[in-house]
Amino acid sequence: MSSFMRRDIETMPVRLLFSAAEQLYPVWHGPLARQLEECGIDAEISDRTDHPETIDYIACSPNGPISDFKPFSRLKAVLSLWAGVEQLLDNPTIHRPIARMVDSGMTESMTAWVVGQTLRHHLGLDRVIANQDGTWHRELLPALPRATTVAVLGLGQLGRASAAMLSSLNFRVIGWSQRSKDLRGIECRTGRDGLESAVAEADIIVLLLPHTKATTNLVDATLLTKFKPGAMIINSGRGALIDEDALLDALTSGRIAHATLDVFQTEPLPREHPFWMHPHVTVSPHIAADTPVETAAAVIVENIRRGEHGMDFLYLADKDRGY
Repeated sequence: MSSFMRRDIETMPVRLLFSAAEQLYPVWHGPLARQLEECGIDAEISDRTDHPETIDYIACSPNGPISDFKPFSRLKAVLSLWAGVEQLLDNPTIHRPIARMVDSGMTESMTAWVVGQTLRHHLGLDRVIANQDGTWHRELLPALPRATTVAVLGLGQLGRASAAMLSSLNFRVIGWSQRSKDLRGIECRTGRDGLESAVAEADIIVLLLPHTKATTNLVDATLLTKFKPGAMIINSGRGALIDEDALLDALTSGRIAHATLDVFQTEPLPREHPFWMHPHVTVSPHIAADTPVETAAAVIVENIRRGEHGMDFLYLADKDRGY
């Protein structure tokens, strides 16, 4: 093996390949370079390479330009720019650790969006806005938060933060997850019975689950019959969580009063999709929680630092769990 190919962290820079949409590279390059320098890591960052065998880390979006990772023989880890990593986990050419993006800025953004949409429905703000007719509508007075039950389906980083904030506002919060959790101020449930009881009791259901085989079309026609009549759905997790045809039927029948959707099975949502024109659907263009570059770059750099010092990577994805 040539001296160039041997890894010597005393003399050779760390090589980081950025693999995402072309327009994102100039946005990410500065924060990554600056934070790597601040950590004392001599690094070279590029968005293309003719020598994949020299790359140590790949920071990538799951739908980025690289689909075949086999040529990257020196790769130590794949560092996702997204929270969702199912595409990377399904890639048979990746045989290195895959780290999810778990970022404080993303958590802050998602929590604000979920709480804002929950308050919108609890306070009946749509009815207030629709009744600007010069009549003093005192009948629109909202109930106290304690009178509204919110079910948060998914208690990962984003779900826990959203549930905790809603609880702090005195909503009754039921949390459901695939694995048992114990969280202060949250009524935690698991299993199919726990799922059905959560949606049966909730006035507002928030979906913040990952997309896995177990969660695909989790909200289907069968589960929708268990929902409390007149419940409202907020989905900012993954579009694949909902059977969209079944949801449309439930909205038309009146079992579901409203659906506020930030994610969809096909994105961008096709112009002809019935969600656009449905009177009881709010279409949000996948804006609940983007990846904030400054804070997310710090997560990427921290994992590189750990890799260079032989430490465990943060936020590793698990193939068995699917996220």
